[in-house]
Amino acid sequence: MYIVSSCLLGHNCKYNGGNNLNEQVVAFCQKKKYILVCPESAGNLPCPRLPAERQGARVVDREGEDVTEAFEKGAEISMKTCLMAARLKEEPLEGAILKANSPSCGYGMIYDGTFTGALTEGDGIFAEKLRSRNIPVISEKDREEIQAWMAEE
Repeated sequence: MYIVSSCLLGHNCKYNGGNNLNEQVVAFCQKKKYILVCPESAGNLPCPRLPAERQGARVVDREGEDVTEAFEKGAEISMKTCLMAARLKEEPLEGAILKANSPSCGYGMIYDGTFTGALTEGDGIFAEKLRSRNIPVISEKDREEIQAWMAEE
C-alpha cells in the first residue's frame, strides 16, 4: 500500500483552497492500493489558509504566526492513520508519493522560509516521520520513480 498526498489526486486541500492534481499520480493510483493523506487538514488547519514554510524546526505562516503545533499534530495523525490502514488491510507501507517542497510533505528540498520561492535542503514534517520509519518517499516530480513503482508487481 502506498501513501499519497490528497492534493495530488485533486482534493482541494492546498493552502489556497485549490489542489495539485497530477495525472501521473492518478494513473499510479488506478493500479496500486493507496491511502490518501493531507497532514495539514489532519492538523485542523483551515482551507484556504496563509502559506507556511519551515524555518528550521518551526513552521511559520507568511504573517509570522508559528503553526508548528498544527503541522506536527497533522503529521502524527496522518502517520497513525497510515499505520492503522496498513495493519487493517494487512498490507505493508511500500512508499509515499507526496507533494514536493511542502512544509508537510516535501522531501529533499523544501521552501526555505523566506516566502520568496527559494528552496533549501530539508524535509517536511510528515515526510520526516515516514523516512524515520524507512518508508521510501518521492514526490510528483519523480516521474521515473513513479513509473518504476507502477511496474512493480
